[in-house]
Amino acid sequence: MTVPKTSVLILDCAEPEPLARFYAELLGATAGPATGNGELFLVTGRTGTVLGVRRDPHHAPPSWPLPEESQQAHLRILVAADSLDEAEREAVVLGARPVAAEEDGTRLDNRTTLRRFTDPAGHSFVIAAVREDPTPLTGWRP
Repeated sequence: MTVPKTSVLILDCAEPEPLARFYAELLGATAGPATGNGELFLVTGRTGTVLGVRRDPHHAPPSWPLPEESQQAHLRILVAADSLDEAEREAVVLGARPVAAEEDGTRLDNRTTLRRFTDPAGHSFVIAAVREDPTPLTGWRP
């Protein structure tokens, strides 16, 4: 028998509370401290915890998209294909910075199917269009 488990992606940054609020607003979730010391904040949506943000006073953001640097890890936020432009506007209004990328061949009806960004602390994420409703967690394929 396998022990029940769950997982969450944790992003390191110098100031976790503002970054947790950024993702909570972007994802329509809530953010709050996981511990009393403010070192870890959890972003929680209707399906449970979706992201953690941890204080690291020595954090240096990745220099992606420079070709010689690794992206390390990134968050992929799924939206309906017809909502891609609106999701991009929401992200930018909240403080995301668009990242230009070379053509990668991902097209949907002659439109790019994903948009690349860095969050206010410099972590990379993409907003990706999917052909089906992205809200159910069961049955979707990346």
